[in-house]
Amino acid sequence: MNLAKHPYFQAGKFILVFVSFFFISCNSTSQGSKDKEDDEPQKSYTSLVNPFIGTAPLIDPEFIGYPPPEGWRVWAGLVFPGSSLPNAMVQLSPITEYGTGAGYEYEDTEIIGFTHTNKGHWNLCNIPILPVSGNAEAPFKSSFSHNTESASPGYYEVKLDDYRIKVRLTSTLRSGFHEYTYENESDRKILFDLAKANHGVSNWEITQVDDYSISGLQHVGGDKIHFYAESNVNIKKLDVQEMGEKDGYAILSLEDGKDAVNLKIGLSYVSVENAAENLKEEIGKADFEEIKKRANDSWEDLLSTIEVAGGNKKQNEMFYSSFYRSFLWPALRSDVNGEFKDVKGEIQKKDFNYYTNPSFWDTYRNKLVLLSIVSPDVTTDIIKTLIDKGEKTGFIPTFFHGDHAAPFIAGTYLRGNAEFDVDKAYQFLLNNAYKEGGPRPHIKEYIEKGYISDPDVKNPKVETKAKAGVSKTLEYAYDDYSVAQLAKALGDEKKYEDLIKRSENYKNVFDTSSNFMRGRLENGDWISPFNSEHPYYEYMYREANAWQVSFFAPHDMPELVKLYGGKENFEEKLDSLFTLPWNPNHIARNVASFIGQYSHGNQPAHEAPFSYYFVDKPEKSQAIIDEILEDFYGVGEDDLALSGMDDAGEMSAWYVFSAMGLYPLSPADPEYLVTVPIFKEVKWNLPNGKTFTIDAPNSGRNLKQIMVNDEELEGYFISHELFKDGGEVEVISE
Repeated sequence: MNLAKHPYFQAGKFILVFVSFFFISCNSTSQGSKDKEDDEPQKSYTSLVNPFIGTAPLIDPEFIGYPPPEGWRVWAGLVFPGSSLPNAMVQLSPITEYGTGAGYEYEDTEIIGFTHTNKGHWNLCNIPILPVSGNAEAPFKSSFSHNTESASPGYYEVKLDDYRIKVRLTSTLRSGFHEYTYENESDRKILFDLAKANHGVSNWEITQVDDYSISGLQHVGGDKIHFYAESNVNIKKLDVQEMGEKDGYAILSLEDGKDAVNLKIGLSYVSVENAAENLKEEIGKADFEEIKKRANDSWEDLLSTIEVAGGNKKQNEMFYSSFYRSFLWPALRSDVNGEFKDVKGEIQKKDFNYYTNPSFWDTYRNKLVLLSIVSPDVTTDIIKTLIDKGEKTGFIPTFFHGDHAAPFIAGTYLRGNAEFDVDKAYQFLLNNAYKEGGPRPHIKEYIEKGYISDPDVKNPKVETKAKAGVSKTLEYAYDDYSVAQLAKALGDEKKYEDLIKRSENYKNVFDTSSNFMRGRLENGDWISPFNSEHPYYEYMYREANAWQVSFFAPHDMPELVKLYGGKENFEEKLDSLFTLPWNPNHIARNVASFIGQYSHGNQPAHEAPFSYYFVDKPEKSQAIIDEILEDFYGVGEDDLALSGMDDAGEMSAWYVFSAMGLYPLSPADPEYLVTVPIFKEVKWNLPNGKTFTIDAPNSGRNLKQIMVNDEELEGYFISHELFKDGGEVEVISE
């Protein structure tokens, strides 16, 4: 897809892409209006986004699947409510506790800072700042109430009750803008709590540049996060306690006054000078309201790319909030002057924007497909970033598990985006698939045996450390399929034949005696004893049990059905997946929120609800999909919890696609499985001026017929060509 470059990552410019979200006041949701039809066209998409969804905990043992052990917080979202632009460097958000997923937990009652980076994975939360007043002393914190807290895309505000300060936050791609209104006209101070972050800080520095400016850095892991900050109020004194030490901090003392304090701060992973330039170019002399408006406008442009009609209030709100969540990661890492630090720590300057690695294990399934459609130029730059890392290391990087840059890159290319060096990307993906020392552990064993074994462990526990051999085998097989598709497209027939054969390796861990994907020992024997219901973090399965991985072969589903002995056996097994009760004695922290054995709280089984299509029972899939859409998003006491971690947008993107009536079951393939939308109409406003609409005129939930441009579709998959040429899909249901 060769579309005009979306410039939202450039200073002072903002995107034309699509996403819509909903704003719900942070302390209220209207239950009574959830079932009310909302067919009126929305004038403001950002008003439909609620950034607090995903910040609240799951507490109901019946929903979770087990009574959480004392002291546990079930991972229900782990997202941040603060300000960010799409795929930005800066995420400016409150923190209530360090060492948590995103630093903010809705049930907490104290704020300890406002940090400038965030992902939701127990890292980042860098450059903490907190306005304080009076005789404030360590530990610095303030109580707050959700009654005085609100948020929308690109904006956050709260009242710090203990310090009597109203805080408003907004941001640009690389800079943050703080506005503090102190009730006390004297003793106005700002804490720079630079010894703290979500991950260990090894060093920190801060320096007063002049009467209105300071600069400094945090050193966390392999990153140095530099900052340059300017105040509109004179800095009387910078008091530094134990510079660089783990218990140290710094406090700015400001001159007395009634006017609001504006603190503008630029970030850079390269240098303080670049941080200052980022601030100058992106904020400069603009006031708070101007930056807030720019942030809102950028999200309006993106969110308005998809218009939905016919849903109730909850559906509209959840759709646009999920869409919003899908565009916060990966994060920008290059500065306005083009400089960035590469994987070796060297300063580079190239003709593309440099980004963090995507969360491949999760987001390859759906979110990266959504990104490639909505933001093709960001997608191109992400792939160029991966290629740059390949040039330095010999491999395309992965994240956590599997080698899922393969479906991402292959799928992007096969959808028509050739704005990157595909031959070079392909060569690095071949290195991944064949060479040791890269992102595929145990690749030699996998190539030689066609599977990855696990050790013979007596009485394995949830936490048992091993190879996760079954999960790796299944995922490598799909990754092989993905690279095979790229090989075929590039005319490499020899590698295509080898990799497409390897893509059948999932069959090597299928035990026909039990009809489960099952672990094997090094000698090929099946691991015994075998409990299909027991979850493991790394033994045989990665964060799953046998039930949850045994329907994963998205590239070869008809053959998987045959492995089970045919359609009838496959359907019966699927029925059991969704009906066999979860054993509450089986407790794995991130495996939660069940329909039978199916866990929507974690990603490994997220393809399973669509599997009934392959026995020609789409109505059974639809019943499960509808239950998930209705009951597993916006749940809990405040309707603000998700059924599990959002995982950098995967959980959200699952909702977006499923609600629209499309799903990229095999993300490497340029096609989408059609389901019944929850909306009467979904309209995509394509960058080339054309439109692609999905109409569902009937209220029934059982799929009967699919019409594409007035012609009946054979099968259930539509081509990606509709996203390029425009067109109409009509979903007939009863």
